[in-house]
Amino acid sequence: MHDPFTGAVAMNPPSIEIRSMRREDWPSVRAIYEQGIVTGDATFQWEAPTWEEWDAGHLRQCRLVADDGGVSGWAALSGFSSRAVYAGVAEVSIYVAAAARGRGVGRRLLEALVLESERHGFWTLQAGNFPENRSSVALHQRCGFRVVGVREKLGQMNGRWRDVLFLERRSTTVGIAEPG
Repeated sequence: MHDPFTGAVAMNPPSIEIRSMRREDWPSVRAIYEQGIVTGDATFQWEAPTWEEWDAGHLRQCRLVADDGGVSGWAALSGFSSRAVYAGVAEVSIYVAAAARGRGVGRRLLEALVLESERHGFWTLQAGNFPENRSSVALHQRCGFRVVGVREKLGQMNGRWRDVLFLERRSTTVGIAEPG
């Protein structure tokens, strides 16, 4: 399969469907989120939210899961700002089940999320990653994100200050014309 981001031949894990997230996926989505929390390098969160909290914090469009007979990963967007000028900017969340890591699930999800975001008019996607989460940083970079800065000592975890790499991806199809 041709990779729309690099032009290379993309790894295509067999029998993985990328589809819209459904309410009934929440137990699996939550479990995968909890696996990320346990690593200590995925989020500042200490526990997964309730469905109601998660649902309120993420945009209704652009919620995806990787399904290979069960949910093996998920990706979603959160709003950046309520100001109209930032309507095309969103923050990425992406998590892959421990058993599915290294199989291309994250790449398939993030590529699909980028395409879905563009269908919904988003011109900038941003992500924050702990520098220690090298696989997530590399995944974002393979999908067209670039590191734009380091937010030093952004927050504390277990009594230790943590830096966060700030990455962004500008669409090459949405928001490229000068306002007019």
